[in-house]
Amino acid sequence: MFLSVFDVFKIGIGPSSSHTMGPMTAAVRFLDMLRASADAAPAALRVRLHGSLAFTGKGHATDRAVLLGLLDYRPDNLNVDEAEERIAELWRTRRLHPAGLPVLDFDPETDLVFDFGPPLPGHANGLVFQALDQAGKVTFSEIFYSIGGGFVVTAAEREAPPTVFASESTGWPYPFHNAAAMLRMARESGASIAEMKHANEIVVRSPAEVDEKLGAVWAAMNGCIERGLSLDGQLPGSLKVKRRAKAIHQQLLREHGANSSLPHVTSDWLAIYAMAVNEENAAGGRVVTAPTNGAAGVVPAVIRYYLDHCAGAEPAKVADFLLTAAAIGGLIKHNASISGAEAGCQGEVGSAAAMAAAGLCAVLGGTPEQVENAAEIALEHHLGMTCDPVAGLVQVPCIERNAIGATKAVAAASLALRGDGQHFMPLDNCIQAMRQTGEEMSTKFKETSLGGLAVNLPEC
Repeated sequence: MFLSVFDVFKIGIGPSSSHTMGPMTAAVRFLDMLRASADAAPAALRVRLHGSLAFTGKGHATDRAVLLGLLDYRPDNLNVDEAEERIAELWRTRRLHPAGLPVLDFDPETDLVFDFGPPLPGHANGLVFQALDQAGKVTFSEIFYSIGGGFVVTAAEREAPPTVFASESTGWPYPFHNAAAMLRMARESGASIAEMKHANEIVVRSPAEVDEKLGAVWAAMNGCIERGLSLDGQLPGSLKVKRRAKAIHQQLLREHGANSSLPHVTSDWLAIYAMAVNEENAAGGRVVTAPTNGAAGVVPAVIRYYLDHCAGAEPAKVADFLLTAAAIGGLIKHNASISGAEAGCQGEVGSAAAMAAAGLCAVLGGTPEQVENAAEIALEHHLGMTCDPVAGLVQVPCIERNAIGATKAVAAASLALRGDGQHFMPLDNCIQAMRQTGEEMSTKFKETSLGGLAVNLPEC
């Protein structure tokens, strides 16, 4: 099983990998399909959003994301100022001018439909794109599913996943498909999890390119932390949530070095790193899926905690952290889900905490067995967590939930390092428990904002 570290950690925009980055990517792919079709003869387009994309699409800016994709923007190449001008033009003219295609009629008000009926059969996040001819007849259609972490598949791909996600290709030196195989390969080879992951990566990229791209991922993560710590004000949306990371950061800076500091103050630093990222995500800023946008703060926060607060921390080990974390994230995605709409928040913040715990344990000298134990502890104590964003916004409880997920990750890594790697519950079993829990969880608690905190609001 091979899922690249750069598929797990993708640079994009907020507020949601599944509701923003995925639909944007799906729209771009549909345009590419139209360009390749000899028979479509498109004159107009129509898009329908189903399931969670309909119920929380407004709060997650899914409508804006689809428009951006139809304007040929991808999450990693978005010029925000230019894009806003082009969106405004689309609303004025009700027409698209995609390269390589004729001018297409598209009215965002009527041709982008939020369908609140039953979800499509393949996934809770479904989109239907249609091209129509001059007579209004549908000549080309495609169903896409946004399956979490910015990943998008067509209905056909959902039924028959590509080899890169599902098989032990002989091209990879270490094709582990579960944690048991990963540990067996580590014992047999004497390699760390990061070393095995790196060996797989350099099959498709040069070592220099892998190093460069890992550096770019961490630079984007750290840049997001710094932006979040420097900005205040109100986040967009109906909740009128205020940014808090900057104010808390300033408090901590004033208290730094004071004899009266409490021993748990380090946890406050960890928390604000995570909150800074998720406030930026909620504002639609530049973030890195880790493994999703809704859980984007946990891994960067724990890396920053390692660099700033762990004695003897080595910046060069950030690459090992990311590689180890990606290996765990890949196992969870392959054997369960990282989608809040499919598995609840256990699939998002739970997965992120497991990844961060594994990464921290590895860079602090943990054995592969201890790393696997750290991931299991973190994931186990997120099982059953629902995804119930208030007003469909990635703000409450998402921002603070990342902070708590980061603290759980550090605690899990610490506990694992105190042991010898032997433990009762294997990570594979915990991942299966998460998958089963997600399958049986009510859809009210899986990103539809129809239950939980989303409907238990203050009365005044």
